[in-house]
Amino acid sequence: MKRTKAISGLLSLISLGMVSPAFAQDAVTVAYFQEWPMPFQYAKAKGLYEEKLGVPVNWVAFDSGTAMSAAMAAGDVQIAISQGVPPFVVAVSAGQDLEVVDIAASYSDNDNCVVASRLEIDKDSAGELTGKRVALPVGTIAHYGFLQQMEHFGVDPASMTIVDMAPAEAAAAFGQGSIDMACGWGGALDRMKAEGNVLLSGEEKEEAGILAFDLTTTSARFAAENPKLLADFLAVTADANAMWNAGDKRDEMLPVIAQ
Repeated sequence: MKRTKAISGLLSLISLGMVSPAFAQDAVTVAYFQEWPMPFQYAKAKGLYEEKLGVPVNWVAFDSGTAMSAAMAAGDVQIAISQGVPPFVVAVSAGQDLEVVDIAASYSDNDNCVVASRLEIDKDSAGELTGKRVALPVGTIAHYGFLQQMEHFGVDPASMTIVDMAPAEAAAAFGQGSIDMACGWGGALDRMKAEGNVLLSGEEKEEAGILAFDLTTTSARFAAENPKLLADFLAVTADANAMWNAGDKRDEMLPVIAQ
């Protein structure tokens, strides 16, 4: 219920405004987050987007939502799949004309913070994190999740030393013992878990109202100038999700998505 309210609340603040006449678009460049295997990747591999949109679709992998924002600001990318909420909010707050057009994924288990095993700190002793060093990518969903967890445990983040690191770098520093706590996602999170423990599971985070979900975003100009193309893109994505959820084609889809 909390997840539904959060997502509904976010979408209620966003207006697509796709009412302007369409302009010709020769090709579309889409940013995606390679760490998340998702059904759209099956449609990507099978050429279903090109078939529906009628133009070439160029796919570019990114390792963070902040990098996606920068690429859209430069005009190099028109659509981003799986951009985190915090990078989106930061970009919009800075004046970038981005809009949310869909919820791409929810992943409470795949984004988390890990405490070094040597500290023997768990959720019952989280107060002992005061004064510790934490590595995380500032301005991302991992940063947001860290702040929410610290609030949940009553730990003041200002009492900790925060080191801005990409998840892969944070995992390496964590493994070397120079960091007490690290936050991230995907493969980097798996490596962190090999050296420590999470304070809250994904289910426990959701029960505490700590949600992690990504967005599909685009620029306001692209949405206004290409309403049908954008609608077709979202339709192919929705069809791929429906195909996965139906279950009967998962054996066919999984090897493609996992590549």
